[in-house]
Amino acid sequence: MSGTFANNFSTHLLGIVQRQGIRNTLISYVGLAIGFANTILVLPRLLSPAQIGLTAVLVPLATIGAQVAAFGFANAGMRYFPFFRNQGRNHAGFFPLLLGPPLLGFAVVALIMGAGKPLVLRYYAAGDAALLAPHYLVTIGLAGCIMLGSLQDAYLRALFHTSFSSFAQEILLRLMLVGAAVAYNQGYLSFHGFVLAYAGAYAVVALLLAGYLAAIGELHLRPTRAALRIKPLREMLGFGGFVLLSNISGTVLLSFDSLMVSTQLSLSAAGIYLIATNISTALVLPFRALYKTALPLIAEYWKAGDMAKMADFYRRSTRVNTLLGCYLALGIGLNLNFIYDLVHRPEFAAGSTAVLLLLAGRLVDGITGVNGTIVATSPRYRFDLVFNASLAAAVVVLNWLLIPRFGLAGAALAYCAALVSINAARTWFVWRTYGLQPFDGRIARILAVAAVAGTAAGLLPETGNAWATLLLRGGVLTALYTAGVLLTRASPEATELVRQLRRRLLL
Repeated sequence: MSGTFANNFSTHLLGIVQRQGIRNTLISYVGLAIGFANTILVLPRLLSPAQIGLTAVLVPLATIGAQVAAFGFANAGMRYFPFFRNQGRNHAGFFPLLLGPPLLGFAVVALIMGAGKPLVLRYYAAGDAALLAPHYLVTIGLAGCIMLGSLQDAYLRALFHTSFSSFAQEILLRLMLVGAAVAYNQGYLSFHGFVLAYAGAYAVVALLLAGYLAAIGELHLRPTRAALRIKPLREMLGFGGFVLLSNISGTVLLSFDSLMVSTQLSLSAAGIYLIATNISTALVLPFRALYKTALPLIAEYWKAGDMAKMADFYRRSTRVNTLLGCYLALGIGLNLNFIYDLVHRPEFAAGSTAVLLLLAGRLVDGITGVNGTIVATSPRYRFDLVFNASLAAAVVVLNWLLIPRFGLAGAALAYCAALVSINAARTWFVWRTYGLQPFDGRIARILAVAAVAGTAAGLLPETGNAWATLLLRGGVLTALYTAGVLLTRASPEATELVRQLRRRLLL
């Protein structure tokens, strides 16, 4: 009986993941369109490179503060919630347990961040320090908003309610950020007012997530002792401590390059690098849509000991990521000149080489699938810290060596090398330890089709008209890539999608 229930529950979860994944993908692509407009058409025209560079400093500093305060409890919540699920009307007081230690941690972090202001400013040139100093303390409030948002997002993901959170973070947040920039440019806000509005957008997201939890009847704020009987706080703190170190290492991989560009070069260079990073971010949105629902599902697989279903999910997610990732990476890379022409600010084009290197690293990160999630939720989750900490140290050294020599391209090269290395190590570890590896002949076929389609589209000459060149290269890439994938049967998912579309058109 228990086996039948487990199978039915697993099938139910997979259906939820598929439905949520489709919604999250749609939301991500709408967010992608808004983010593209922000990055290319709005922010570079409304703000100077140094002002954009300021946001490239404030957000990573706040993110680090938020992660230290949260003490890994967002991931701990995802790992341990299956043990609390349906234990009473309030899941045995899980949500207050999730919030309590991070709120105490934030009080300590806020004091440290405030006291550390002179030390941070010491790393910047006089002009950049003068721009950063009046807005530095905003990072404390921003850190609190990011922390609360991430904790509530983790709780919603554990409940398999991910769509609203995706909407708030992918669409609404971006609209509010660009609205703040427009208000500043039109004179309705001072620049300090813009910075406050920038942080306030994150606060609005956190409040909306709380409101959504209340609307679905899951905003349970009364603590209970039962929570500590199901899983001792000491165990959760131990897991959270490892996750904290792992998350900090991950943040070093993802944002330390921007911070080092700002200190070793300038805030203006950091602004140019941020635009390059945002352009390459279009590649990872489909991956993020999958990962939002993958983590709780894999946690359930570990709890049930269902390695067969985990292996199948690992293979399918890697195949889908490879299919989408190769197409998006080629589409961005082949049309990079067109993208920078839309900016109408020639100084930002200095980040072109950085975009290509960032695309390469993020493509490898997507192709290797959910290896990091598997390691982080496995009984040997401590090894994830070993991988991240070692590579975080490597990326610090690489940035320190490469940025002075190669500038923005050096920062992107360090980031690319870090992502490739960490994913190679994780993929090997998952295969060696658990016998799971996501690669088969279909992956090789997708890569071969991408190489042929990308080469053919790249050899097409410039037409003299940017839009015509975009349509020509994009059309050839799409036609060859789609035909190649279908003819080689590299992706059953793509084949099935075509069948469904054909069936609907014939009705």
